[in-house]
Amino acid sequence: MTSGGALGPERRKALRRRYLSLGLGELVAAGVFVVLAWSVLGPRWSSDARVTLWWALGPLVLVLVQAGTYWLLARSWVRTGTMPTGWARAYRAFRVLDPLLLALGLLMILVRGADGPGPVVLTLGVWVFAVLEYVNYFVVRLAYPPTTWHREVTRWRVPRLVQDLRAADQGGHGRRPVG
Repeated sequence: MTSGGALGPERRKALRRRYLSLGLGELVAAGVFVVLAWSVLGPRWSSDARVTLWWALGPLVLVLVQAGTYWLLARSWVRTGTMPTGWARAYRAFRVLDPLLLALGLLMILVRGADGPGPVVLTLGVWVFAVLEYVNYFVVRLAYPPTTWHREVTRWRVPRLVQDLRAADQGGHGRRPVG
């Protein structure tokens, strides 16, 4: 560690690479979900079942795109500054709006139903995954390597995005760099 609590340029480069990987990974995941829903399930499911699926898939894709965008944006301030005010405002809004969209999605899934148990189970599974992604980014960190997941998840760590929002609220004062 260098003076002032800042990490050296090599550590910053490593984190920027990691954030690039995380950001692109979330965006690719969002794209894969859309392509699979459109090309694989779309032709096999009824119109009503497809619409119901999108009530689960829409919020999931939205959270994944927000997450991917966050990681790519965070590359610019990792270890050198704080999240810009405008982006912090946007992510605070997402933190409130996403649960509303998830609740609306669940309501629509339950009201609309789907054709048979398979589509219902898959649709609810997609919705649960959307909730887990939201929790992972805005409530408590859930994503860890499989070999350490059981030990790490019980530590109830604050997600990096929430740490960045808090640092933006404080104007970056007193922020201690965390890996």
